[in-house]
Amino acid sequence: MGSLEMDHSSDEDTDLSDSELDEEVEQYLEELKNGKHRVKGADGIFMCPFCQRKRKRDFNLKDLLQHASGVGKSNSDKRSVEEKAKHMALTKYLENVAEGGPSKPAAEEEPPVDCDHDEKFVWPWIGVVVNIPTRRANDGRFVGESGSKLRDEYIRQGFNPSRVHPLWNYRGHSGSAVVEFKKDWPGYVNAMAFERAYEADRHGKKDWFADGDQKSGLYAWVARTDDYKANNIVGEHLRKIGDLKSISEIMEEEARKQNSLVSNLTSIIEVKNKDLEEMELKCNETTNAIKNVITEKDKLVQAYNEEIKKIQVSAQDHFKRIFSDHEKLKEQLESQKKELESHIEEMEKRALDNESESRKLAEEIEKNSVKNSSLQMAAAEQVRANEKLLKLAEDQKREKEELHNKIIKLEKDFDEKQALELQIEQLKGNLNVVRRMGDDGDAEVLEKVEGMLKGLSEKENELEDLEALNQTLIVKERKSNDELQEARKELINGLKDMEMSSRAQIGIKRMGELDNKPFQEAMRRKYKYNVEEAEEKASELCSLWEEYLKDPDWHPFKVVPVKEGHKEFINEDDEKLKRLKKELGDEAYNAVTSALMEINQYNPSGRYITSELWHYGMGRKATLKEGAAFILKELKQKKQRLDID
Repeated sequence: MGSLEMDHSSDEDTDLSDSELDEEVEQYLEELKNGKHRVKGADGIFMCPFCQRKRKRDFNLKDLLQHASGVGKSNSDKRSVEEKAKHMALTKYLENVAEGGPSKPAAEEEPPVDCDHDEKFVWPWIGVVVNIPTRRANDGRFVGESGSKLRDEYIRQGFNPSRVHPLWNYRGHSGSAVVEFKKDWPGYVNAMAFERAYEADRHGKKDWFADGDQKSGLYAWVARTDDYKANNIVGEHLRKIGDLKSISEIMEEEARKQNSLVSNLTSIIEVKNKDLEEMELKCNETTNAIKNVITEKDKLVQAYNEEIKKIQVSAQDHFKRIFSDHEKLKEQLESQKKELESHIEEMEKRALDNESESRKLAEEIEKNSVKNSSLQMAAAEQVRANEKLLKLAEDQKREKEELHNKIIKLEKDFDEKQALELQIEQLKGNLNVVRRMGDDGDAEVLEKVEGMLKGLSEKENELEDLEALNQTLIVKERKSNDELQEARKELINGLKDMEMSSRAQIGIKRMGELDNKPFQEAMRRKYKYNVEEAEEKASELCSLWEEYLKDPDWHPFKVVPVKEGHKEFINEDDEKLKRLKKELGDEAYNAVTSALMEINQYNPSGRYITSELWHYGMGRKATLKEGAAFILKELKQKKQRLDID
C-alpha cells in the first residue's frame, strides 16, 4: 500500500502569491487541527505527515519543530511552494503544542461533530482487512501474515489499534482479519483515519467490491451494518464480539453512565457529609472530655504536691530516727566485736581438736585402700571366671567334636542297621522257604530253622540297641547346641555393656543396619549451601529406605543355579534400586544392597536387624572361643591399668 495519509503534494512547482500562500497554510493548519493528518504517534513520538518517504519519520517535539521550520523557510528550488506551505502550517501547529496548547486534536477528546450520528457501526470500533496474502503449507492448510506483525505496522503508522485478529476456518487462514480499536472517541478517530488512509490509496471498501479491476494489496474499512449482517466469516466473527450502535446511542449510553456516576458520587458525598457531622459531634464530645480530664489532672497535681510536702516532712523525721538507730548499732557492733574475739580464741582451741580428727581420717583412708584391694581381688575373680568361660567354650568345642565323631559312628551304625535289616529280611525269607520244606518232615531242615530263628532274634536285639544309642546322641547334640547358643547370646550381651575401642577386632555388628553416611554425603552435594536442609533430607531418605528393608513384600533377589544348588543374588534390574543408584550414586546403592544381603542371610523371615558376634579383622562371624579370648584380653588390660593407678 502507498501513503496512508491524505497528501496534497504535487510534483510540479507552482507560483503563488502571498495571500494564496497564507490561504494554503491556513487550510493545512485547519486539517491538522481536525486530525486529518496524524502528527503524534504512540509513546509520545512525533512524526511529519508530509514527509512519509523520508527514511527518518520519528521525532521528538523539538526536532520535528526544527524540521518543519527549516523546510517552510527553505529557499531551495527543490522544495515546492505547496510543500513549504504544508511545513509552515505544521510549524504553527507545533508552536501551539509547545506553548501548552492541546497536543491531541479536538476530535480525539470529545465526540465527533461533523459525522452522521445515526449511522450504525460495530461497537467497539472494528476495522476489516481483506486480501491478506496467504500460501498453502505442507499440510494443505493456508497460512498468512500474523496479527501481531500487522498491529505493529499500524501502530507505527499512528492508527494505534489494540489488537489485530486474523480469521481462520477449516481451510486455514481466510485472508481476512479484524482490527480492534479502543472503546473511546480517540479509538473512533483512529478507526476513521485508518479507513480514510485506505480510501485515499483506492483500497477502501468501494474499491474492494468494485467489479472489473484486479485486486492487489490490502483493502480495509471500518465495520458497519452490512459487514455485521454479512453471511461470511467476517460477519460471524463481528456478531460474536460486538454490537451495532450509532454514535448517538453511544453518546446516550455514556450520558447515562455519567448521570449514574454523578448520582452515585452525590449519594457518596451525602454519606460522607453525614459521617463528617458525626465526626464533628464526636470531636466536640472528645474536646469536652479532654477539658474534664485536664481539670481532674490539675486537681491530682495539686493533691500530689501536698502529698509530696507531707512525705518530705516524714522523711526528715525518718532520717533523725535512722541517725539515732545508727548510734545504737555502733554500740552493738562494739559488743559483737568483743564476742568475736572470744570466739576466735575458742576456734583456736578447736583447731587442736582437729588434729585428732585428721588422724581418724587417715585411718579411714587406710580402710579404703583395703577396700580397693578387695575390688582388685574381685576383678581378678572376674578374670578367673572369664578363664572358666573360655575353658567351658573349649570343653563345649571338644564335646561338639566328640558328638561329631559319634554322629559319624552313628552313620556307620545306621549302615550296619540297614545291613542287619537286610539280613533279617533275608533270614525271614529263608525261614519261610525252610518252613515250606519242613512240611516234608526233614529233621535237618528243622534244626537249620531253629538256628536261623535264633540268629534273627540276636540281630533284632542289636538293631534296637543301635536305635536307642542313636536317639541318646541326638538329644545330647541338641542340648549341647542350645548351650552353645545361650553362651553366644550372653557373650554378645556382655560385649554390648563393655566400653569398646573403635579399633577393636572383635565386636557386635548389627546385621541389616543401613549405613547413613552415603545418604548424608549425597545430600551435602545436592544442598551444599544449606547444611541443615541436607541433614534433614538425608534423615528422611534413611528412614524411607529402612522401611523398604523391613518390608517382606519387597524381595529384590534373583535365584541363580550354582554347583552346590541355587544361590540368591541382588536383582540389579529392580526399579527401586535403579532409581536409588541414578539419584544418589553408587555409595548409597552399595549401602542398601549390603544391608539387604545381611538381612537375607541372618534374618530372612523377620526382616529386622539382629546383633551378631563379629570379627572385624577377618570380616566374618567370630567364634565363641574368639569372643571369650577377646573379653579375657580386655579384662587383663583393665586389671593392668588398675594396678598402675
